[in-house]
Amino acid sequence: MSVGTVLGVLDAVLTGTATDYARGERSAIGKSVLAGPVAVGELGLAGDEQGDPQHHGGPGKAVHHYARDHYAYWRSQLGDHPVLDVPGAFGENLSTTGITENNVCLGDRVRIGGAVLRVSQGRRPCWKLGVRFGVPNMARRVLVSGRTGWYYAVEVPGVIAAGDDIVVIDRRFPDWPLNRLLHLVLRRGGSADEIRAALRLPLSTSWRETLERRLARGPATDPTTAGDAETADEDWME
Repeated sequence: MSVGTVLGVLDAVLTGTATDYARGERSAIGKSVLAGPVAVGELGLAGDEQGDPQHHGGPGKAVHHYARDHYAYWRSQLGDHPVLDVPGAFGENLSTTGITENNVCLGDRVRIGGAVLRVSQGRRPCWKLGVRFGVPNMARRVLVSGRTGWYYAVEVPGVIAAGDDIVVIDRRFPDWPLNRLLHLVLRRGGSADEIRAALRLPLSTSWRETLERRLARGPATDPTTAGDAETADEDWME
């Protein structure tokens, strides 16, 4: 993929307000589509809140992107769930079609409107998705499906809006789409050499620690049925 390639168009921009949620905690997973442009800065979109700053938000997880393409899969799994009727089902800030974990690489720098964002890490699904969907193991199902979404760090603040092109301006690691890394994190094969290569990437702390543990105990000891929810790496989930 050449620099300047348009990955797709931003379909919707969403923000949420933190409210009392469940288990005595607060959450802003319920997000609403914005009608006009919105400023994006180092900590994310103007007006977007986090109910649990320890696990959500911050410079490395400033903006959450989830592919609307995945909604069809979830309907096939969950039926016509009302949460899937509009963008924001997974607490995402950015909603698109045609852009997924398969064609986004770790470290990609993209321009959206007047902002430059960098793909920083895959999303670690948390228990709040289970409450939102009424499906207790929803977080694990999202993780094992590989349809996790991803986070951006904001390199250049600016203003974005639905209808903006999403343009790749730098792709440092073209061999490392997010789905490949997620396969490693979820014990879906991978040699010691592949894990060592991944560890040379600018990984998030959680991804790095998971792969370091994997390498220390030897990939050959990992389960081979990694598509099964019971074999996913439990401590990688929030």
